[in-house]
Amino acid sequence: MLAMSETPTAPARPRILSGMQPTSDSLHIGNFIGALNNWVPLQDEFDAYYFVADLHALTVPTDPEVIRRRSRITAAQFIAAGIDPERSAVFCQSHVQEHPELMWILACQTAFGEMGRMTQFKDKTAKGQNANVGLFIYPILMAADILMYDAAYVPVGEDQRQHLEITRDLAVRVNQRFGENTLVVPEPYILKESAKIQDLQDPSMKMSKTNSTPKGLLELMDEPGKLTKKIKSAVTDTDGEIRYDPENKPGVSNLLVIHSALSGTKIADLERRFVGEGYGALKGEVADVVTSTFTPFRERMNELLADPAELDRTLAKGADRAREIAVVTMDRVRNAVGLLPVTGL
Repeated sequence: MLAMSETPTAPARPRILSGMQPTSDSLHIGNFIGALNNWVPLQDEFDAYYFVADLHALTVPTDPEVIRRRSRITAAQFIAAGIDPERSAVFCQSHVQEHPELMWILACQTAFGEMGRMTQFKDKTAKGQNANVGLFIYPILMAADILMYDAAYVPVGEDQRQHLEITRDLAVRVNQRFGENTLVVPEPYILKESAKIQDLQDPSMKMSKTNSTPKGLLELMDEPGKLTKKIKSAVTDTDGEIRYDPENKPGVSNLLVIHSALSGTKIADLERRFVGEGYGALKGEVADVVTSTFTPFRERMNELLADPAELDRTLAKGADRAREIAVVTMDRVRNAVGLLPVTGL
């Protein structure tokens, strides 16, 4: 989820907001290319807010100590990838208590049938995920995340379009009932499709923390030798020609995409360079590109995780910055819906 904002009292720069769930001990290369690698340059142009979506993670039964560990890991991965906490607010969703408060107000404006039609809930429960109420109203918390920061534009992929639609519907509904300036109605900004990274062992399937086998998944915290071994055992084909053809040569095409996304070399240039070369040459160079990218990342991660107290202070500082906006939004919303203001004793 990524949101660009122009608030009613617009900041000097447009605002962006994005979050990621702490559901793993390591992100994989698809997460890096599809999200983190795009977040870093946005800091130069926007007022950036990046949060660990730990409340969203509670929809899946997880040991409390695991959630705590993974929340720090996720924040550390943001910073190791290049998010600068001096320029961007890095914080935990649960540390900004206005998020669930706004969710409750929005939930009271949401029909039961609207949530029942959300495709992600149906898809996840069909696959056996725990059908708790939190998972059912997950899109309302996502709407609160966006609306809390007065997002005017929300860049989304096609898979998130339905969540944006319910966010817009809720903002319009609240404004119609309580006043047109209560919430900013976000507009969609469809993201240009980013490189999709496929499973190394089954290149017909997207690389995924939940569906990929260990051999098919390139995790950012893997040691260089492990990354190299996985890449060199990647499934290709038997014709020996290195060219981009996702339909007929998905394995080779996937390796070319990984190389291009990390090295910045156009796929057409890679095809020309590898004319007459075998798959071993391609795999070896992809392994070099991947390990050279993620070795400094892993080293920085280990530094951050070695000092959890300092990491926690960084998250607290980011939450303070986020709450400066959230408090203003919630004062406006509370007043609009008729809640009494808190007065001093």
